[in-house]
Amino acid sequence: MEMEMIGKESLKTEVLNLSFEKLMMASDGGDIRAKGVNLEAGVITEWKDIPVELLMQILSLVDDPTVIMASEVCRGWREAICFALTRLSLSWCSKNMNNLVLSLAPKFTKLQTLILRQDKPQLEDNAVETIANFCRDLQILDLSKSFKLTDRSLYAIALGCRNLTKLNISGCSAFSDNALAYLASFCRKLKVLNLCGCVKAASDTALQAIGHYCNQLQFLNLGWCENVSDVGVMSLAYGCPDLRTLDLCGCVLITDDSVVALANRCPHLRSLGLYYCQNITDRAMYSLAQSKVKNRMWGSGKGENDEDGLRNLNISQCTALTPSAVQAVCDSSPALHTCSGRHSLIMSGCLNLTSVHCACAVQAHRAIGPLSNTAH
Repeated sequence: MEMEMIGKESLKTEVLNLSFEKLMMASDGGDIRAKGVNLEAGVITEWKDIPVELLMQILSLVDDPTVIMASEVCRGWREAICFALTRLSLSWCSKNMNNLVLSLAPKFTKLQTLILRQDKPQLEDNAVETIANFCRDLQILDLSKSFKLTDRSLYAIALGCRNLTKLNISGCSAFSDNALAYLASFCRKLKVLNLCGCVKAASDTALQAIGHYCNQLQFLNLGWCENVSDVGVMSLAYGCPDLRTLDLCGCVLITDDSVVALANRCPHLRSLGLYYCQNITDRAMYSLAQSKVKNRMWGSGKGENDEDGLRNLNISQCTALTPSAVQAVCDSSPALHTCSGRHSLIMSGCLNLTSVHCACAVQAHRAIGPLSNTAH
């Protein structure tokens, strides 16, 4: 059954034989000898005799479908691969992904990274439940665009995958906020969480739970989660002081209070998306500018490039902002750029902000000025 799912033709012994023969020729023995394997002694007579260490090194050079094929060669290979494999992506699978996961998850129990991103929805709750039951060491899980999944999947992940540090469930529109809050209460090591488009799940209730339990969170994408308000964002600001990247694009309910809380409570914030947040005014910008000055005065957030403040800021369609307020943010964060090729301060749709420029753009203008005058 498994062989049928992957493709009978690609599992033929001669195909595998040729593949590994080419790989071994391509490696030319360089890296392999460095590992202490002697190919010149005639120890390896055919690919079934390859030592586990060499096998895993060869498999690191091929794609994931070939790794799955190799696990079907013999019992020894299957046991070696299942024990040693820590990363797997099935995003290449355009059909029958659900059955493939049901088949592989009980074998690949040492997985730490599992990428199941889909162009069209295939995964169902029973596959995710199988992952949660067998892959207890998972740290990175990508389930983006899994439109068929329900709360059953989040409850299973919460109970089975408590070591998660990165979770991508963007586009999973069926999840509820209660299920997300439940997951947050168990997966407390989360550092990266992508909830873009999770309109039902990303509510203030869920964000309050994330702020309470996930204190190590550094990256959060709430793009187009239109039910998020100041209550939720302020809970994040107070509960996740190490927050570095926050995307609030399309969160139309938030106001200056959210940005003020982030500016005051998250000294490591480096990227902030406020696209189409039209309730944001100058007060928010001045709070960002002042927070960077305070951080320098108090010596907080010291480290490599930490004093640079914001590095990315998207205020497109924030039409209430004035040039002086945005310029204050730009002046306080030298890593924000408006100059050509380095745009990290994005202001599209704000025609009144055309006079805002970064420091290097001003310096370039000053350098050109005297030359142009002398030319006349």
